[in-house]
Amino acid sequence: MKSSYFTHENIDDVSGGMLKRLEKSSKRHRFAFSHERAALLVLDMQKYFIDKDSHALVPSAPAIVPKIKRLIDSFTKSNLPIISTRHLNSEDDALMMSRWWKDVIIESNPLSEIVTELASPNAAVIKKTQYDAFYRTQLEDLLRGMGVEKLVVTGVMTHLCCETTARSAFVRGFVVFIPVDGTATYNEDFHFATYLNLSHGFAVPVLTDEILKSMEE
Repeated sequence: MKSSYFTHENIDDVSGGMLKRLEKSSKRHRFAFSHERAALLVLDMQKYFIDKDSHALVPSAPAIVPKIKRLIDSFTKSNLPIISTRHLNSEDDALMMSRWWKDVIIESNPLSEIVTELASPNAAVIKKTQYDAFYRTQLEDLLRGMGVEKLVVTGVMTHLCCETTARSAFVRGFVVFIPVDGTATYNEDFHFATYLNLSHGFAVPVLTDEILKSMEE
């Protein structure tokens, strides 16, 4: 079920191929990214999903870390908002998460921390308990307060937290951009299925280099 469909060596070729396959279903021609009123959302890039010794390792996640780091650096340089999330659960707030997965991430677990490479001092960090980063969090109020209209969604896992949050952002009126090489999940089938669905009705698939190029311009 798990596979390293993204590696440091092949991520550009694989993600570029996926984006090409999405051309017919996406609305890329209608929504070009510009950095005005944009924010970067980095979902759950915690050691729990990235440490090689963790049972929950997402094999392709290490390959997206440098991509997200470049986005963080660029948004920081442009003085634009960066929001990172940590998925944390207790017995009281896990709801279906514990019943479905049997194992949850508790705050005292060292693996619950954001990986060092992406722990930016410029990022606001919010804690979430469900796939949807908007669910019972301050995320929407935070974005509204900063005048954000566009979200770049990155992180793990593509077909769970990233997809659910992207859909939730769309119904709240945000324009969502989701880099094909900026999220990762357990295997390529889950990854591509998410982008196929999102590109049809919820989000604009892009590459991180497209976002970075627009930021530089």
